[in-house]
Amino acid sequence: MGDSETDRTPRAEGRQADAREPRRQEGAGGGFLMGRVYGVPVYVAPSWFLVAALITWFFGNQLDRVLPELGGGRYLVSLFFAVAFYASVLVHELAHTVAAIRFDLPVRRIQLQFFGGVSEIEKESQTPGREFVLAGVGPLLSLVLAGVFYLGMLLVDSDTVPGVLLAGLMISNLIVAVFNLLPGLPLDGGRMLRAVVWKVSGSPMTGTVAAAWTGRVLAVAVLIGFPLATHLGSPERESFTGLETLTDALLAAILAAIIWTGAGNSLRMARLRERLPGLNARALTRRAVPVTGEMPLSEALRRANDAGARALVVVDGQGAPVSVVREAGIAGVPQHRRPWVPVSTLAQDLTEGMRVPAGLTGEGLLDHLRATPATEYLVVEETGEIYGVLSTSDVERAFIDAMARPAAFPSRPPAAGS
Repeated sequence: MGDSETDRTPRAEGRQADAREPRRQEGAGGGFLMGRVYGVPVYVAPSWFLVAALITWFFGNQLDRVLPELGGGRYLVSLFFAVAFYASVLVHELAHTVAAIRFDLPVRRIQLQFFGGVSEIEKESQTPGREFVLAGVGPLLSLVLAGVFYLGMLLVDSDTVPGVLLAGLMISNLIVAVFNLLPGLPLDGGRMLRAVVWKVSGSPMTGTVAAAWTGRVLAVAVLIGFPLATHLGSPERESFTGLETLTDALLAAILAAIIWTGAGNSLRMARLRERLPGLNARALTRRAVPVTGEMPLSEALRRANDAGARALVVVDGQGAPVSVVREAGIAGVPQHRRPWVPVSTLAQDLTEGMRVPAGLTGEGLLDHLRATPATEYLVVEETGEIYGVLSTSDVERAFIDAMARPAAFPSRPPAAGS
C-alpha cells in the first residue's frame, strides 16, 4: 500500500546505503523511469506489472458477475482499473513528497511497486509535529479520493462500467487509507504513533521502539486474523482447505512479512542514527605530509614515516593541495619500484566535494561522503589549512565498531517542539 519511507541508512551495504554507500546511479534498482514530479523521479518497479496483471484478472472475474454483457472486453476495463488504482497510489505518495519538500526534506524518488508505493525521503523530520503531518497527509488524501469517487458514484448508474469503476476505486482508496493508518511501523499510522510517543517522551528513539514493536504485533495479527476474518465473512466457505482460503493465507503471509521486516528495518535505522554522532571527521582523519608531485614514492613514504603520518597530499609550488595519494595505489607498487615512481602518478585530483570540513560529524559527514564518492578525502580547517586525509575504509571501520557496541537505553532529552 502507499507509504513513505525515510531511507538514508548508512551501511557497512545497502533505504535507505552507507558507512556510506556511494550515491547510486539514479534509477539503479528503481525500475522504469516514468517521469518527474516537482523534480522527483517516479519509477515503476518490475513487480508492479505482475500485480497489475493479477488485479486485471481478479477484477475482470468480478466484472463478469456484475456486467456479463462485456464479454472479453471486461479485461480492458479491469486493466484501466489497475492503472487508475495505481494513479491513486501515486497521488498518495505525492502528498508525502510535497509535505517533505515543504519541510526542506530531500526526496530521492517515488516508486510504485508490489504492494503500492513508497516515497524515499532522505532525512528525518526534525520535530514530532512535522513527522505526524508528513505521515498523515498520505492516508488523508486517500480518504479524500475515496470521498470524491463516492460522490461520482452518486451521479451514475451502479450497473454501468463507470459505476463499477468508481465503486472499485472508492473501495480501494478506502482500503489504502485504513491500512496505512494502522498504528505500526513501517506504515504511515506507525509513523504517526512514533511522532506521538516522541512528543510525549521527548525521545525519537523511544517513539521508534514503540511503533516498531507495535508493527511486529500488527504483523502477527495480520498473519492470523486476515485469513480467519475472510473465512468467517464468507459463509459459503465450509472449510479452511479451499483454494480461496489458501490464497488468503498466502496474501496474509506476504503482508505480515512486509510489515515485520519494515518494523525491524526501522529499529535498525533508529539505532544506527543514535550512533552516528560518534563519527567525527577530525577524530578519523589520518595525519598527512605535503609532498610535490615529482617526488619519488620512496622518499615521500620516508618523510611520512619520520613524521608519524599515514597519508600523502600533493601540493603545488605555493603549498596549495592539488591531489591526494591513494592508499591502494601505494600498496600496488612493489618495494623495488618505489624509488622510480613519482607520487603524482598515484594521486587523485581534488574536486570540491573531496574537501571535507574538519568539523563535520555524524549524518553531515556521511551525507558529504555520499555526495562525492571517493576512497580518500582532504580534511581542511575553516581557514583552508590542511588537517589531514580521511579514508573511507576508516569511516566504515568506525561505523561497524559503533554498531557493534551495545545500545544505551534512550535517555529523555528536552521535549522537542512541534
